[in-house]
Amino acid sequence: MSPVPKTPDIRLAQQPDADALLGRSPLAALVGMLLDQQVPMEWAFSGPYTIASRLGADDLDAHEIAARDPEEFAALLSEKPAVHRYPGSMAGRVQQLCRFLVEEYGGDAAAVWAGVATGKELLGRLEALPGFGKQKAQVFLALLGKQYGVRPKGWREAAGAYGEQGSYRSVADVTGPDSLAKVRALKQETKAAAKAAKAAKVVKPPGN
Repeated sequence: MSPVPKTPDIRLAQQPDADALLGRSPLAALVGMLLDQQVPMEWAFSGPYTIASRLGADDLDAHEIAARDPEEFAALLSEKPAVHRYPGSMAGRVQQLCRFLVEEYGGDAAAVWAGVATGKELLGRLEALPGFGKQKAQVFLALLGKQYGVRPKGWREAAGAYGEQGSYRSVADVTGPDSLAKVRALKQETKAAAKAAKAAKVVKPPGN
């Protein structure tokens, strides 16, 4: 079975060209997920298309990015509009990810999930990627299962709460403006609840 059974209709960047790249390019999807921190989702997932365009290509190439001069690549991501709020540090992370893919998977991003037998195995592979902690790995696993058709046995369980059907917890559940609004609303509710819980904590007097 192909690692990506069909070209999915991705709507994470909310821009047709950028979303089309995410749909056809496994590396673009991984880089978008890597960039998805401390910036709006649309900004992060537009990044791969911006990088490819500035490289004069229609896709990302792990070998080419890995071999680029770090200062030159950082400058590329820093051009206005910047690819990320922290373009310099994120340029380093993108190159680190691409070097890992070259060394471990011959530069083929899809090989990360090709042929995996279980969701647990896939989660382990994703967690091994530079810049992917457990939460980011689980969100991307859920994205692969829900939108890219990559569904090894037990993938929902391995993705944790992000794998739940009908949930609106992460980018894995965003398929357009309406679902994006639901995901953002849930995140705001979660933040508000956490803030309220923290404020409600009673500090015990000394000696008690």
